[in-house]
Amino acid sequence: MSDFPKRYTVTAALPYTNGPIHIGHLAGVYVPADIYARYLRLQGRDVAFMCGSDEHGVAISMKAKKEGISPQEVIDKYDGIIKQSFADFGISFDNYSRTSAKIHHETAAAFFKKLYEQGDFIEETTEQLYDEQANQFLADRFVTGTCPKCGHTEAYGDQCEKCGSSLNATDLIHPKSTITGSTPILKATKHWFLPLDRYENFLKEWILEGHKNDWKPNVYGQVKSWIDDGLKPRAVTRDLDWGIDVPVPGAEGKKLYVWFDAPIGYISATKEWAQKTGKDWEPYWKDHDTKLVHFIGKDNIVFHCIIFPAMLKAEGSFILPDNVPANEFLNLEGNKLSTSKNWAVWLHEYLLEFPGKQDALRYALTANAPETKDNDFTWKDFQARNNNELVAIFGNFINRVVVLTQKYYQGIVPTPHAFTEVDTQVLTELKAYPAVIASSIERYRFREAQGELMNVARLGNKYLAEEEPWKMIKTDPERVQTQLYIALQVASALGYLSEPFLPFTAQKLRSMLRIEAEGWDTIFTQETLLPAGHEIGQAELLFAQIEDEAIQQQIDKLEATKKSNTMTNPEVTPQKETATFDDFSKMDLRVGTIIEAEKMPKADKLLVLKVDTGLDVRTIVSGIAEHFTPEQVVGKRVTVLVNLAPRALRGVESQGMLLLTQNTEGQLVFVNPDAEGVANGATIS
Repeated sequence: MSDFPKRYTVTAALPYTNGPIHIGHLAGVYVPADIYARYLRLQGRDVAFMCGSDEHGVAISMKAKKEGISPQEVIDKYDGIIKQSFADFGISFDNYSRTSAKIHHETAAAFFKKLYEQGDFIEETTEQLYDEQANQFLADRFVTGTCPKCGHTEAYGDQCEKCGSSLNATDLIHPKSTITGSTPILKATKHWFLPLDRYENFLKEWILEGHKNDWKPNVYGQVKSWIDDGLKPRAVTRDLDWGIDVPVPGAEGKKLYVWFDAPIGYISATKEWAQKTGKDWEPYWKDHDTKLVHFIGKDNIVFHCIIFPAMLKAEGSFILPDNVPANEFLNLEGNKLSTSKNWAVWLHEYLLEFPGKQDALRYALTANAPETKDNDFTWKDFQARNNNELVAIFGNFINRVVVLTQKYYQGIVPTPHAFTEVDTQVLTELKAYPAVIASSIERYRFREAQGELMNVARLGNKYLAEEEPWKMIKTDPERVQTQLYIALQVASALGYLSEPFLPFTAQKLRSMLRIEAEGWDTIFTQETLLPAGHEIGQAELLFAQIEDEAIQQQIDKLEATKKSNTMTNPEVTPQKETATFDDFSKMDLRVGTIIEAEKMPKADKLLVLKVDTGLDVRTIVSGIAEHFTPEQVVGKRVTVLVNLAPRALRGVESQGMLLLTQNTEGQLVFVNPDAEGVANGATIS
């Protein structure tokens, strides 16, 4: 009897249809989910890989208001773009649905109604934030403010994207409406709440005891923190004009909260798939011999590990997730990915600029996946991984094998002769790799698994480099038959093993070797992967070099975006803690003139200045040398803090500080007291 579950239901987080998707989405959720689903299929497992567009989020309504169109127009536009991007990058969903679909509305409404009829909700009238100017309640992302957990000043009404905390709009400090910019008031409204506190003991037993050792530390830690803080009832309805109607009496004008509705989208997508394929959907969600796995980003952990399981538990007939292997965030060139600031690599744009290089991006994102901590995508690293690994190792090995086989044997796999110890060792190592890669994937270590795939290519490259068949052909042609037979076994193994990670490459390689796609559960139990006498095709390059010019164009593009953001949306430093008048009155600010300036020896950033403060001429060391030459500052009128305690910098005592700020282009500028008739030594108050 098999140790594996009878079937697998694999879900990937439903993307919001308020814009296209970028590399952060791909790295955090969709490539790892696709690797896992493709691997399971190769193992002969029964898999339902589900996803779909999340079309009821407040972000949709916000986008519609901003563009002056209806929410339906927004979701129709971006659903098509997103779906095409997934297809272009080989994300192999069994079904990609939409939460605007009739089957989803019916499924979500029926789910809510069952919990309502079972008495699983609390009905309460509470005070919620209300925008008097817009004449509407402010749900979720219609309100921003300061996060009560970490102090981030741009937290949303449902979540802080800096610390990942899930919030209620009324939790925010200094809330503001994103519609009008006004400060909202509190106004009474009736809603239905899921009492999460009722499920606290269940969640402690199921997660804190049952999954302590098999869930990723970042997931387990966040869930434990939530449970340890004590769970509270969570509203599952909203005052909105867009979404699924709350299907109970007295709920007119109210919609299901998107985080109640969205995860049910996995269930409705499975129902839709079952209808199309003639399958029964229920075993994929209700049979305890089914393994349910959610792939998400870290900002969705609470919803998938606490709220959705509590909903499933309350409903009573569904299985619970076996694992939720959430990734952390991917940054871009040192800064957080931001849709609103266009700080992203959009998938549909990437394909225009790097046509045919889907696998290069899949490879780079997996190699640098944020599996346990936030990671950074840089264009230079992307180029290096493509050129130094895919081209120089994987591609180079395949090209040499195929070219030599065509040259010496007209493309026919040669018959081997006696194996040497080296030959046997290579074949033994090769035989072990499928299990090694499988073990890493089963434990959701996709970066590690892909690294092992590249080790197969390294094994082949090393074998050819050391055996040198191009030299041996002159002295021992029989030996070369064996060498190329061994190398071709490695090449064909790569054609199968690369399928989960590099699906386009795997298909191209199998076509070159003229082998059919087969499951790992059958192909790797055979004695020989590529038999003697089999005819292979002509050599084609699997990967192409990415030139410096193409990378520089991407870097320049980001720099232009950064400059545009700085000009149009300059970041304002948050206000510091309140100072008293006494604190301020201690500061002695004076007008001064720089009369001498020179570079500090062996210090790139420092200038040594002589400043006439009206009181005296004093030395001030200032870190402005990257912005000004000594010649540029001599004669400058400046503002000086003259009563700052002296401080030695590189052996020179600095006796004050100059006041400067940054302009919108990031350049330092002096806070100049250039008013006519103001003499050195004049105080600033």
